[in-house]
Amino acid sequence: MTSEAYILEAQQNQPRTAEINGGRYIEDVRGRFVPEALYQAQVREVGTGVTMVNGREMMTDASDRLVPLDLVKPQHKLEDEVVRKVIGFAFDLSAQIGRFLEHTMIDLDGFDALLAQEYEVTKGGKKGNRTYQSYDGLYKVQVQIADRIDFGPELQVAKKLFDECMNEWSADSPAPLQAIVTRAFSTDKEGRINRADLFSLLRHNIDDERWQRAMGAIRDAMRVTGSKQYVRFYHRRKVEDRWQAITIDLAKAGA
Repeated sequence: MTSEAYILEAQQNQPRTAEINGGRYIEDVRGRFVPEALYQAQVREVGTGVTMVNGREMMTDASDRLVPLDLVKPQHKLEDEVVRKVIGFAFDLSAQIGRFLEHTMIDLDGFDALLAQEYEVTKGGKKGNRTYQSYDGLYKVQVQIADRIDFGPELQVAKKLFDECMNEWSADSPAPLQAIVTRAFSTDKEGRINRADLFSLLRHNIDDERWQRAMGAIRDAMRVTGSKQYVRFYHRRKVEDRWQAITIDLAKAGA
């Protein structure tokens, strides 16, 4: 069956439309003709930036003021269009990744259920961590469960004890250790501490009563508030090669 399609004339400042097999399609910001229902969903999510007020086209500025479209500078209109186009792609990609993760877990959980049913074997190690590998050993999927850890008020007690030690040992304590203590209790813009350096302090077993109390205070301050599941993907060309991560992190993509 051949599809019947024809492009309808676009009105001024309106997207082009098309009739395909009796269905109405609209050209979106990416230049694709999509079903009208999908186009309307995209418009609701990103918006066109243009509003009709008393028969006149307006744009809303960052101060929530309506500005007539013909008074908006051309470069600002273009920038608005580009941003909305890119954000539209970002929404699509985010939704795709969400669906991908959902389908991935459905497939892996289905395989686990099959193992449990057929062989009375449960896939996974401590804390539910699981590893799946292709038969040729070139592809691997890892599911890891990591605890979410917050710190209670005991952490401030630990900081005071560490400060006492550092002040007393200032002349004799190694500079790297002083740097770790300083970084461990420094906070970022969101008020979060440096967990990596904080945990590294626990590896320094110094024979001092205050230091030992500070170490105990850090451990007492740790509170597991939940867990988060991570799925990671790996590949390699030969079984002798090291595993290479398949990156889905936007900041590292293409690296």
